[in-house]
Amino acid sequence: MTAPARVLVVDDSPTMRGLITAVLNADPDVDVIGQAGDAMEARNAIKQLNPDVVTLDIEMPNMNGLEFLDKIMRLRPMPVIMVSSLTHRGADATLAALEIGAFDCVGKPQPGDARPFGDLAEKVKAAARSQRRSVPSEPAAASQAAANGNAASAYRSGRKIVAIGASTGGVEALIAVLQKFPVNCPPTVITQHMPPSFTRSFAERLNRLCAPRVEEATDGARLEIGKIYLAPGGERHLQVANVAAPCCRLLDRDPVNGHRPSVDVLFDSVAELAGRNAVGVILTGMGRDGAAGLLKMRHAGARTIGQNEKTCVVYGMPRVAHELGAVEHQLPLSSIGEEILKLTAARREGSE
Repeated sequence: MTAPARVLVVDDSPTMRGLITAVLNADPDVDVIGQAGDAMEARNAIKQLNPDVVTLDIEMPNMNGLEFLDKIMRLRPMPVIMVSSLTHRGADATLAALEIGAFDCVGKPQPGDARPFGDLAEKVKAAARSQRRSVPSEPAAASQAAANGNAASAYRSGRKIVAIGASTGGVEALIAVLQKFPVNCPPTVITQHMPPSFTRSFAERLNRLCAPRVEEATDGARLEIGKIYLAPGGERHLQVANVAAPCCRLLDRDPVNGHRPSVDVLFDSVAELAGRNAVGVILTGMGRDGAAGLLKMRHAGARTIGQNEKTCVVYGMPRVAHELGAVEHQLPLSSIGEEILKLTAARREGSE
């Protein structure tokens, strides 16, 4: 029998600490072993208790969550889940935390929430089993994006569109993939599991770090070469449709596989619309969302790629896709961007 995941809860609010503790202790496979109200208390508790996972508030007195997270990742790397307010400022800070090395994030509960903190317990258990990965620094990513912008003449996009699905660990994975894209990349649609309000900040962040134009998807937006479209978090599903020309469609539907937006919804629509003129990519993430849709894409003639286990933060979605036979090529994260470009370049059209 596996031992419960041992958690330290860090938040300056006693009420919030109590709520998080109650939610986590309701899961028999999670054990809250301590609480801390600021970074100093948390540092001492980490030394004394050696938790498997830390939940960390973004805004705290004396030293904020980002500064403390940076110290943890440099001095004692361990899985950290950020607990953030669902505001633009909170989203920006949380994205910075995910790039520093946080495992995942959850939003603080809003009035009327049926499930405060969502799937926090599941994320804690996955975090306890995970290994952290290093990611390129912002200057390195920006330099790579600039180089790819200058190298556009070496790449010519064919008729294919690219669909990418990701969840836990996806922020760093998507940066690693998309920073390989030139300014004239193939039309690309992405579903990344994120809380509401976070995806706009993430799209803005990607747009600063990547050579192509990255934007949050809007209903009816035409799919164009040199543009990347990110599904809005937590509100509607992203599909592709053909209304005079291929475009984004946002759907008000129930969650699929527990998610809205769902990777399966996106992949299903790409399989139907584009068939063999598509490339599907499934990256790190908990659960199985996207696996069945990627299989549908492969059956429709699309080329498909899955992230390999060694480079995944959580080898969940890619594992299920691989086991279903949906993955044509299983690759390390560092190779996926280049492989996408090989499969979508104009010189490849008609040669498969």
